Amino acid sequence: MQTDSSNIILITGGARSGKSRYAQELALALCPNPGYIATAKIWDEDFKQRVNRHQNERDERWSNYEEQRNVAALTVTNKVCVVDCVTLWLTNFFVDTKNDVQQSLQLIKAQTDALLLQPCTYIIISNELGMGMHAETDIGRKFTDLQGWANQYIAAKAGKVIFMVSGLPLIIKQ
Repeated sequence: MQTDSSNIILITGGARSGKSRYAQELALALCPNPGYIATAKIWDEDFKQRVNRHQNERDERWSNYEEQRNVAALTVTNKVCVVDCVTLWLTNFFVDTKNDVQQSLQLIKAQTDALLLQPCTYIIISNELGMGMHAETDIGRKFTDLQGWANQYIAAKAGKVIFMVSGLPLIIKQ
């Protein structure tokens, strides 16, 4: 188990920056039988292929969990779990609340606070959407703002924050 002041490690970065690979390697270094918590809802064939690719990267050492919203309710006592990922987790809240940014932000904050009370180390993966192109639509800009605020909240609560760049980890907070 982690000995930092928090049981959360946040790994953030852009698309294809190596976040998932690094998170999985870290989980295996911390625990021989880690958990993988998938927050995704599969909405099309392309995304299904992406999920399959991620599943194939993990072997029998992993316990797999699927939870689209209430991650803190999972029974993962004394494990190390990768939560993949905040962006998809937020998407579920954003759709449920009919694109209400404040309500979605409150839901992810409540989940984060609940994770802090669990006897588990969570390696949470997130995307830095605000570093990409400016969203063309109002809903896209709202979601980018939501993602940024959620990342800031989780990073503030995390004991360690790692920013992935071109497959390389940059320690932001330790």
